[in-house]
Amino acid sequence: MARLCACLAATTGQARAHLDAMGALGPGHTPAGVPGAEVSLLTGETGHADGPFTAYGRTAVGEVTLHNRPVLLAALAERSAPPPPGCSDGELLLRCWALLGDAGVARAEGMFVLAVLDGQDLVLIRDHVGARTLFYARADGAWAASTSLRALRRWPALGTSMNLSAVRSFLTFAYLPGEETLLTGVRELLPGRVLRLHRDGTSTETVHWEPRERIERPTPEDPTGHVLELRALLERATASRLPVAEPAAVLLSGGIDSSLVTALAAKLHSHPVHTYSISFGDDLPNELGYSGLVATHCHTRHQVLNVSGEAVAARLAEAAALLDSPVGDPLTVPNLMLAEAVAADGASVVLNGEGGDPVFGGPKNLPMLVQEMHRTPGAPWDEDRATAYLRSYRKCWTDLPDLLTAPALAALRDAPPLERHVAPYLTADGGGPYRMGHLLNQLLHCNLRTKGAHHILTKVERLTSSQGVEGRSPLFDRSVVDHAFATPPSFKLRGTAEKWILKEAVRDLLPDTVVDRPKSGMRVPVQQWLTGPLRDLGQDLLLGPTSRQRGLFRQETVRAWMRGDGALLPRQGGKLWLVLTLELWLRSYEV
Repeated sequence: MARLCACLAATTGQARAHLDAMGALGPGHTPAGVPGAEVSLLTGETGHADGPFTAYGRTAVGEVTLHNRPVLLAALAERSAPPPPGCSDGELLLRCWALLGDAGVARAEGMFVLAVLDGQDLVLIRDHVGARTLFYARADGAWAASTSLRALRRWPALGTSMNLSAVRSFLTFAYLPGEETLLTGVRELLPGRVLRLHRDGTSTETVHWEPRERIERPTPEDPTGHVLELRALLERATASRLPVAEPAAVLLSGGIDSSLVTALAAKLHSHPVHTYSISFGDDLPNELGYSGLVATHCHTRHQVLNVSGEAVAARLAEAAALLDSPVGDPLTVPNLMLAEAVAADGASVVLNGEGGDPVFGGPKNLPMLVQEMHRTPGAPWDEDRATAYLRSYRKCWTDLPDLLTAPALAALRDAPPLERHVAPYLTADGGGPYRMGHLLNQLLHCNLRTKGAHHILTKVERLTSSQGVEGRSPLFDRSVVDHAFATPPSFKLRGTAEKWILKEAVRDLLPDTVVDRPKSGMRVPVQQWLTGPLRDLGQDLLLGPTSRQRGLFRQETVRAWMRGDGALLPRQGGKLWLVLTLELWLRSYEV
């Protein structure tokens, strides 16, 4: 288990010193004839890094899992350049990029980041949807990159500190939606990009994949062709992610997305399927009846993990420390406990149903659709789409004037507007060649590139990898995503049925009770936790001397939220959860 790091400096000695400072305890590799360039592994951190490996004069390290090796092997065979026997996934991807350029990366399907020393440049490559994450920074005349944000935090030359603009973004979205991180000077490589870092401090970026709207017009009356094609793609995406020669593990919530992945795994896998659900107690609304029904229908070995508020309180700091960027999701600790349960059963891979909402359109798009229906441009109450999108999150955005201290607000006065994270996908003149024409597709594109990459996938990857397990998401498969944006919006939101085409594609595999039920979701007892097991922890963290000295939050506002004053309790509990999560993360990174 390891993560990767790479450095491009003036001399080899400087590069080695920078990597040593970041914790690269493993042996590094410097390409012959290229002084100042070095790649290495961070052996003390949990991840799936491999290397170094060399091909065609390039040297790389990567965290690479490919789901379509035969396609890439065939592409190399066409060039009469077959890789050596036993070639790792990372080396195979390096060879495809070296011979075919960005087009070679675009053919790959999987979870990957790659740091390549190419002549005098350091090249960073990230997969299509952001299943794995890569960070980079420049200091002391050198570039450094790593899959560990903590490693860059340790880099003395960078001298990073808290990025106040990113704090505001996190409190608005409950995650960080773009390139910025909570550390000044450190940026995140966006999904689908190839970034070339030059020795002179400049950089160039290309796009190897971005979803495009390709809808035939007029819309066909019969959706059968789209449904059947999606079914075939779902089967292929699931089959390619199933483990070899071991039972399949699936996280099963009882919703349509995880249920269809369970059903496909049971249909396609030649080994048993083990499913896992969580419960917060019988007195709360939950989906255990549906997950149990699916498990019985698909003949899986089913396990329900009971999660208490005491367990969440005991392990919240641990879970926050595992994430390179905070995620204000109260399911973080339960997700970690699920990963532990999967690992305890000896599984190396666990599938999940993540991706259904951001790719096919779940109920959280409805406020934006309603706003568009009733919008009156030019009216005093009118808001543009980007502003309405921020408001629809209903996190802490509207509370920032009351939550942040006067010095923090003053420091943010000239910060770039938050709308910049979403406006390119939603505004008429934004997004360039990738902008979608239909509002629903604009929303899905935005969800995919913000919440999908920077919340859903990064949380899955970091928590599962901490237990030596690989979390895989068939609904984020590139071909499935491409098909979704080639599907008429009326086949995704059909009447009042959300994700209609996804449900139709698997209707024969699941009971109608599961397919046709409205999305409800489990009730996470955040407010009960905050007034119960987490009460003392929250007070110590948010009202203690460390938080006061940092000077981010108004103490009177935090106290009022803890008392439950003002807004409805569940919503206020969610806001307080964001503040608590952020404080734990900042302490973990000593920011």
